[in-house]
Amino acid sequence: MRILIVEDEQTLAGQLAEQLRQAGFVADLCHDGSDAAFLGATEPYDAIILDLGLPGRDGLSVLKEWRSQGVDCPVLILTARNQLHEKIEGLNAGADDYLTKPFQMAELVARVHALVRRAAGNASPVLELKGVRLDLSASQVWYEGTPIKLTAHEFRVLAYLMQHRGKVVSRSELIDHIYAQDFDRDSNTVEVFIGRIRKKTHADLIETVRGLGYRINE
Repeated sequence: MRILIVEDEQTLAGQLAEQLRQAGFVADLCHDGSDAAFLGATEPYDAIILDLGLPGRDGLSVLKEWRSQGVDCPVLILTARNQLHEKIEGLNAGADDYLTKPFQMAELVARVHALVRRAAGNASPVLELKGVRLDLSASQVWYEGTPIKLTAHEFRVLAYLMQHRGKVVSRSELIDHIYAQDFDRDSNTVEVFIGRIRKKTHADLIETVRGLGYRINE
């Protein structure tokens, strides 16, 4: 799952990105409000962490613009603005969650997990399907009760398909959600990841829909 971090404190942004990567996400960084407005409107993120006090443009105006454009990606405001009226303003502008600085990194990661789950229609962090049990919050997978080891990219592919079970997911959509923006992307690797997952679970777990993409059925 791919996250956009909009934070002008570059050290903090790097720390956030590292924690989210350890939790199974990929993260793009942005330090300017104008750049954030463009990225949020043009890139398919699973969630956005948004600071409000940004150079270029204020984060609140960026959020309002996204919502007016129909961008429905979950947004967590992360800011030092902690007054009640400021929280209400942020939530009324279209934020899905609001966390004030200082904060605990573990809480932020848990909140991001919850936003991504809810956006995909999943109430629980644990997904179970066809003998596979996947814990999104712990980044662990079991098959028929036995733990299996997946690489970070394999985990992201399986997690995305399981969260969108029943839906045909194109190769390009998977690429958009398992790689960061600056990663050297190769569309052929998706097929390699799918093949490895099938070997570690079973061949019928992921269906190839010829010419369209991949699907995990209920």
